[in-house]
Amino acid sequence: MATTRNAACEWHGSLTEGSGRVSLESSGLGTFDVTWASRAEDPDGRTSPEELIAAAHASCFSMALSSGLAKAGHPPTTLNTSAEVDFQPGEGITGIRLHVAGDVPGLDADGFREAAEAAKVGCPVSKALAAVPITLTVD
Repeated sequence: MATTRNAACEWHGSLTEGSGRVSLESSGLGTFDVTWASRAEDPDGRTSPEELIAAAHASCFSMALSSGLAKAGHPPTTLNTSAEVDFQPGEGITGIRLHVAGDVPGLDADGFREAAEAAKVGCPVSKALAAVPITLTVD
């Protein structure tokens, strides 16, 4: 069964002087301030589209890796994933770096790296962001 999730943004003013509020509509988890400065300069307590993409990518990758490991008979105890999304004003998103470490009983480092690479390629968010270079570091 397909699902749809939604978020919204209300923006006021010009790009550089304006501001907005992003709301997570489906979950109702809250609203977050967003500005051009939080995107291109210092976050100063506000979020950006790139930070939201990083959160989506880190969580999707973790789910894909957990699923792949479990299907291979090695359910993880813990996975710690971070994502960094680079934004260059005038150019856009220029790169994404995923970093993962995990505790997976019965699986060696090579097996973990192989599963992580498969998750990087198979994760739905990775697929959606395929136009951008995505790298992976496995600890």
